[in-house]
Amino acid sequence: MSLVSHRAACAALTLLLAGSPAMADLQVAVGATSESTIALKMEVDRLVPLTSLHPRLDLRLATGLLLLSGEQQDDNAALLLSPALRWTFPGERELFVEGGIGGALFLKTRVEARNLSTAFQFEDRLAVGMPWAGGELSLALTHYSNGGIKRPNDGFETLTLGYRFPL
Repeated sequence: MSLVSHRAACAALTLLLAGSPAMADLQVAVGATSESTIALKMEVDRLVPLTSLHPRLDLRLATGLLLLSGEQQDDNAALLLSPALRWTFPGERELFVEGGIGGALFLKTRVEARNLSTAFQFEDRLAVGMPWAGGELSLALTHYSNGGIKRPNDGFETLTLGYRFPL
């Protein structure tokens, strides 16, 4: 990762934590892309209750890094901004579903055989999860695409299993 992208990532994480670090959590997820590339996602996030709209609705605000492994020069990384709406179902297990559209800024415009054309990509995410061992366990499907800003638009997906640690 370049020094500039490392500094940008640190600045984004600092801004998210600046208001009240006790309200932020760490999300770590591992999985694979649609190109079978190993994906590691690390995010710092906050849950903002939207009880004025509905008692089971929250807004998840997250920022972090997506690291993609690769052979020789094929690795890649992205700075993420990932808002999502969360609906928690009633019951003892407190199962939840999340969905959101965010953005990603990639270091390279290639992921394995995929040509992304632009460093900026939209991030469409769906996740399901539940509380587990003091934190939260989740399974997420994320699609990255430039939304047709420039051709070719060879987006890709990641499927990740994550754990959210309370800080």
